Amino acid sequence: MYSSESKVLTGSNTAEGRSTPAGSAAPGLRRSGDRTAPIATYREVAPRVRRPTSSTTYVPRQTFLAFSPPLVGEEEIHEVVDTLRSDWLTTGPKTRRFEQDFARYVGANDALALNSCTAGLHTALAALGIGPGDEVITTPMTFAATVNVIEHVGARPVLVDVEPDTLNIDPLAIERAISPRTRAIVAVHYSGHPADLDAIEELARENDLFVIEDAAHALPARYKNRTIGSGRNPTAFSFYATKNLTTGEGGMLTGSDEFLERARPFSLHGMTRDALSRYAKGGSWRYEILSPGFKYNMTDIQAAMGLCQLRKLECFDARRREIVETYHDAFAGEDALELPVERHDVRHAWHLYVLRLRADALRIGRDQFIDELTARNIGTSVHFIPVHLHPYYRDRYGYDENDFPVAVSNFERMLSLPLNPRLSSSDVSDVIEAVLDIVHTYRR
Repeated sequence: MYSSESKVLTGSNTAEGRSTPAGSAAPGLRRSGDRTAPIATYREVAPRVRRPTSSTTYVPRQTFLAFSPPLVGEEEIHEVVDTLRSDWLTTGPKTRRFEQDFARYVGANDALALNSCTAGLHTALAALGIGPGDEVITTPMTFAATVNVIEHVGARPVLVDVEPDTLNIDPLAIERAISPRTRAIVAVHYSGHPADLDAIEELARENDLFVIEDAAHALPARYKNRTIGSGRNPTAFSFYATKNLTTGEGGMLTGSDEFLERARPFSLHGMTRDALSRYAKGGSWRYEILSPGFKYNMTDIQAAMGLCQLRKLECFDARRREIVETYHDAFAGEDALELPVERHDVRHAWHLYVLRLRADALRIGRDQFIDELTARNIGTSVHFIPVHLHPYYRDRYGYDENDFPVAVSNFERMLSLPLNPRLSSSDVSDVIEAVLDIVHTYRR
């Protein structure tokens, strides 16, 4: 596995595989408020790509470019081995340190490490007392886990359409869907672009609702002057293998102190003491079960990776933004392509780079476009198949394909391009040249 970030990250902070300590500014980065932001050096990383013309012979890459592999270095390997040689493999001192470092990074008072973002969302709903007879409003433009957990607690998911630019949940559609049974809104920060939290939270205040943030894509993202995860809303992050920070599998939950106090027992069988507080020196074997909780705890093996990845996150984020700017620069003049947006009042985490095809400009649709990229050895994906199109939700709630026209019309023409800090400048050029060659070949 390719594991040397020094070959794909720029700047002296990574030239020899060194990482940046959490909270410090790396060389090649400048401060933007209380967060670091990359200097626009992308032209040094991946020079402007020449657009294919009738006189240009396109040459595809020889090896397949995977869509989103993890970037794991020797630091993570060393930290995991150190854990394996220690007295703690499951939830222990490294998990607690990861929680504290993560909370400090996003500006939260505390955090709860879990085995997935799904676990975080489920724990949040359970800790808030949401259950049978309740309704929870969310978006169809998300992975099914967001909606599955609403089913798990016995509540009814109520889907509403999305905004046409960001593809985030539409506050106007939320307002129309609120009923006497509504208890909560699950706002998904799609692809890493924060949802319109001011409007959503205003609706929640007016109607006495909870807001839960699905931030699986949103590390590190900012909404106006606040980091996603720093507020009182229960906010669930994902550390799955493809995410901006990975622990293989894993997640984190932030929120108010009162909420986390209720949520923590839910994450481990409803127990009042975890293994560390029972078996470490000075601990007590006594515990009580406060609720029929879940087995959602993170292990120290996972946390060991997370501690290293968190220290590298600013560099990872800077590289993602460089790639995004390179894509933007290369695709900006193509009338066949609609580019993803970043509103002026947010900082996008750029977990995904979602292109949308303009059907009136091309002789092929999305599926064939993906096949053409595959033939050129470029891996892609689609985010997401709208939830109401899946058989379970379609049949259970009687959804029609056209119930959410914005979500469906965008799904039918979207694809996600490779976007990860392992991409070299030649990888980025290969993606761009392949996309432009397909556009040129199949233009109307």
